[in-house]
Amino acid sequence: MNSKLSSSLLSNCTSGGCGAKIESAALAGLLASLPPTADKNLLVGFDTSDDAAVYQLDGERSLIFTVDFFPPMVDDPRTFGRIAAANALSDVWAMGGRALLALNLVCFPEAMDKRVLAEIIAGGAEKIAEAGAALGGGHSIYDREPKYGLAVTGIAETAKVLRNNTPAAGDKLILTKPLGTGIVMAALRAGMAGEDAVRAAVASMERLNRYACESMAGFAVSACTDITGFGLIGHALEMAGSSATLALDAAALPYIPHAAAYADEYLLTAAGQRNRNRVAGAASAEGTPGQSVDVSRLPFAVQELLFDPQTSGGLLIAVAAREADALVSRIREGGDSAAAIIGEVLPRAEVPIVFV
Repeated sequence: MNSKLSSSLLSNCTSGGCGAKIESAALAGLLASLPPTADKNLLVGFDTSDDAAVYQLDGERSLIFTVDFFPPMVDDPRTFGRIAAANALSDVWAMGGRALLALNLVCFPEAMDKRVLAEIIAGGAEKIAEAGAALGGGHSIYDREPKYGLAVTGIAETAKVLRNNTPAAGDKLILTKPLGTGIVMAALRAGMAGEDAVRAAVASMERLNRYACESMAGFAVSACTDITGFGLIGHALEMAGSSATLALDAAALPYIPHAAAYADEYLLTAAGQRNRNRVAGAASAEGTPGQSVDVSRLPFAVQELLFDPQTSGGLLIAVAAREADALVSRIREGGDSAAAIIGEVLPRAEVPIVFV
């Protein structure tokens, strides 16, 4: 790609990646107005804000359906395609499944060079192939801003489908990728990101969660979700649900090099602020309900890492405490070197999240 082509994406977008998501509180209000689904084969629907829908196919297998797309967060079109595809495919692995088929979703400015679009979908095709899935086609429209993603169908043994809100008390919590992609991309837009930080963020976003999912085979995993636009705190709230409290060790969080320094320079995202506002009254470092997230004893940069919207973030896994170290080792051996134990699951207390 020449520089003229590769410099056209960010200049055509007002936001990028999973930071462009509508905030979860607004979505919850919209979904609450929808009638419940009567089909008993729909095992996982929209009522629990899980990562994908699950539909029972027969006595042993279920299909997994998910869709995700967004505007670019990087200028290079092929890199954008790889990141968007990795992000869309991730929901299948968060449910413990295997990707089967992907369909392209394309929104593209009519006046923009179509060679840019060719590079985007080529990057997506690379990740679809790496996922072991088939590309079956897709749909495209003209739009003011470029957007790309996938509709994905996967499959899993029904008995092995993982939910996002079923953690068992006593389990340890594992995060498989470092935090900070939103902050690093904000620094990139401001022209203040170092090359090493950008390379690390891009490598993390391009990394498929397939390998971490496959590492979970044989382990006593009770719940799993992937960390995307609602940040670690937002997705941890969904995991806690109404039956558990998650104790997070802020000092154990893995994060991309220099992301904390950029946060201290206030190179932040609007989506990160929305995430902070969303959890008001839901979590407290003091264990006191009815307050905003009280992270005042934590460094400001760590606070922002907790709220930072992740694009193609890692898996948050609840696994039996006796197996946590072994699972972390296996995940690291599989290539996710930042994987770490970041907390544990407690019986439900007054608040769904506490910090230790």
